[in-house]
Amino acid sequence: MKSTSLSLIAGAVALAAVTGFAAVTAPDDGGTTAAKPAARLPVERSSLLCPAPGLSDLAETQYTSFTPAAKSDDAEGPAGAAELLSSTAAKDDAKDDGKSKDGKTEKADPDKPVVLLKEPGKPATAEASGGDAPALVGTATGRLAPGWTVQQTTTVEAGDSRGLLGVSCTAPDTDFWFPAASTAKSREDYVHLTNPDDTAAVADIELYGPEGTLKSDVGEGITVPARSGVRVLISTLTSKAADDVTVHVTTRSGRVGAAVRAADTDSGSDWLSASTEPAGTLVLPGIPADATSVRLVAFAPGEDDADLTVKLLGKTGAISPAGHEDLHVKSRMTAGVDLKDLTKGEPGSLLLTPSEDGKATPVVAALRVVRGKGDKQEVGYIPATAPVGAQATAADNRAKGSVLSLTAPGAAGTVKVTASAGSKGGTPVSKTYQVAAGTTVAVTPPVPAGLKGTYALTVETQSGGPVHASRTLTVPMDGIPMFTVQTLPDDRGTVEVPAAEQDLSVLDN
Repeated sequence: MKSTSLSLIAGAVALAAVTGFAAVTAPDDGGTTAAKPAARLPVERSSLLCPAPGLSDLAETQYTSFTPAAKSDDAEGPAGAAELLSSTAAKDDAKDDGKSKDGKTEKADPDKPVVLLKEPGKPATAEASGGDAPALVGTATGRLAPGWTVQQTTTVEAGDSRGLLGVSCTAPDTDFWFPAASTAKSREDYVHLTNPDDTAAVADIELYGPEGTLKSDVGEGITVPARSGVRVLISTLTSKAADDVTVHVTTRSGRVGAAVRAADTDSGSDWLSASTEPAGTLVLPGIPADATSVRLVAFAPGEDDADLTVKLLGKTGAISPAGHEDLHVKSRMTAGVDLKDLTKGEPGSLLLTPSEDGKATPVVAALRVVRGKGDKQEVGYIPATAPVGAQATAADNRAKGSVLSLTAPGAAGTVKVTASAGSKGGTPVSKTYQVAAGTTVAVTPPVPAGLKGTYALTVETQSGGPVHASRTLTVPMDGIPMFTVQTLPDDRGTVEVPAAEQDLSVLDN
């Protein structure tokens, strides 16, 4: 092996630490290279994208940026920086002239950070008013990269967009699934696409209803300009109205961040985040105890139908919802089922598994959850999510109003929950929770001593089986239980990289 080969391996290892690439294989040189077990190292760079908050002039948005404090053995290295910058533009749909329906174009100064995080362990916040706030493009480096999290929380007090809208800003990708969207007349759902790169991305949006594909020509080849955001009203992509729609976003070139902003004339609005990737078993954690309506929406993207067993994981164990013990999902057709107030006053989580006689057909799923009644209703969404894994974080927690839901769908698990310092002061505090097998635990999380401002919650798996989690933030207003739910999948703050032992004498040949 010549020195050129060594450089390539070193470069690949560095790339893994930056991008999350999981493995590198060295060339076979006849046994002269002895491989050591792979090690997990902190990532050195992270990217996050926040969608434009919305269309309402009444919108008040708070951004909270946070990176967990480094563990002692990870504390070395450059401090780095974490900043969120305004996108240069955002259009109201994919085919217009850059102006929204009210004639306004989102404008921003791309050189001035909207939020600048300077140190791990302490949140940084910023605020924006109105519906013209742009999408944000963010990057974190050095010690601020591992586990970097940004929460975007918007309050709209009145109008069709009323609600508490929360979303964890997303990493750029090329493939997203959004069950529980709609093209019904009572709904106004937008797909928000944000491009972090210096070249344009091209995206496709596919819609699937209860009878299959909702044909559309205008959903193909949507250009998302460099470092910009585009929002697309999905009801303009098809002539068919459907209560339950699955949205599939892919890119032909480039990458984007994607989220769906769903608004209902009766129950307000919130963000719908992407479901975890298609899988045979799915967990949807954190249904509030006082939910008055829960609707499950699922989709099987492959060629096979899916037969699922539905279980509610509650405080004492798993039960089958009466009359909805099983769900049949036809291939490439969206299935929706009204589970009503299935939690009956106790918090819970939903577990979808292959039926006893069925095979593990990959599906995606999400819940549409309503709290309150009559004109005091409020809606939130819970997509299927991956386990907490090594570490996961929810930013923007308040002194009151946060509930942390933990569920162990298999074996019992133990997690450590750390409340960070406050954005304006406060001392971190930690607490350990045990979650029994097949149950959901909903707790009021620890609050930093002397809290001023907002704080973050970081969940770490300590032992046992996988634990899935979500955070519900509630801000009551005029008798309406305004709320939003964010799931907590593993933050991928570390990446597995190979450790190679080289005989340097061979490299001189």
